[in-house]
Amino acid sequence: MPASKAAKKKPSQKESDLPDQTMLGLYEYLLRTRLVDERFRKLYRQGRFAGTYYSAVGQEATTVGPTYGLRDADIIAPSHRELGAAITKGVPLVEIFAHNFARRNSPDKGKTHPCHYSSKAKGVMVAASTLAGQTVVGTGCAMAFKIQKNDNVVVAFFGEGATSRGGWHEALNYAGVHKLPVVYICQNNLWAESVPATLQAGITDFSDRAKAYGFPGVTIDGNDVFLVHKTSAEAIAKARAGQGPTLIECKTYRYYGHSEIDPADYRTDNEIEVWKKKDPVARAEKILMEIGLLTTEKREAIVDTINAEIEEAIEVSEKEEYCEPEEAYNDVYSDNFPVRRDEF
Repeated sequence: MPASKAAKKKPSQKESDLPDQTMLGLYEYLLRTRLVDERFRKLYRQGRFAGTYYSAVGQEATTVGPTYGLRDADIIAPSHRELGAAITKGVPLVEIFAHNFARRNSPDKGKTHPCHYSSKAKGVMVAASTLAGQTVVGTGCAMAFKIQKNDNVVVAFFGEGATSRGGWHEALNYAGVHKLPVVYICQNNLWAESVPATLQAGITDFSDRAKAYGFPGVTIDGNDVFLVHKTSAEAIAKARAGQGPTLIECKTYRYYGHSEIDPADYRTDNEIEVWKKKDPVARAEKILMEIGLLTTEKREAIVDTINAEIEEAIEVSEKEEYCEPEEAYNDVYSDNFPVRRDEF
């Protein structure tokens, strides 16, 4: 029987408590992230933007799952591989493409390196270039939310390599002491650039590090977008309720090198192929088709829509001019600090 005519099957217990619309929404953001990411890799190789490019193909579920359903007022603290978080948080594609093209319609006016996406309107901090720097600033944002007595949360992303940095430990210790509304997402893709996880930590599960700071840590399959979302949503709800932080380690894998200038010849072909069999997009598609929420025709329609949006974003951004050099002096310092201490 064709997929379009198949009767809806009963979902497995793992997915049964997620609404249909949520499952479809997660899949669409997953697919959107994959298509945008692969297009950027082609654009870079065509010489259409400078610098380099940090692909996250293979680990999209770790950014889409935790971000889906967040409010604009919630903050995400990304590093350079969180394209999926920016897209899912609602940053328009035209702004994302303008950023990598360093055009004047980018939120940063061309000031930062490719893949350092940001949006004040959507609560996306400028990605940190220094390893684990976003974790420190994100923890500070969580402290601000607690001082302001609202129920906003912070979701901070980082790789397993960042957990060996001193600032990372200081941030998590501080969050544990003050029970801050923050969820830490560790994307353990087995490699900190060219250093394997086995050579930079003496533990198997990086979530174990949370024990030292007095809050829960959990390790999950980071290529199952539905599981990642469920686990993250529970931790986010807990943080909103004033019950403190959670560390979620997502086991995953990036298919390409640290950046487009890295051939990644330190990895074996067999290792890559093993992980490609666990591809998060293909897994989500298989589940949705099995339970009757997705058909081949519907998938093709979604792909066509996304590709049209990508083409429009490229066309708009490439027509924009670069900023004048003097723009580098703007938005660097302000005399107008927006909040007074006596307003707390």
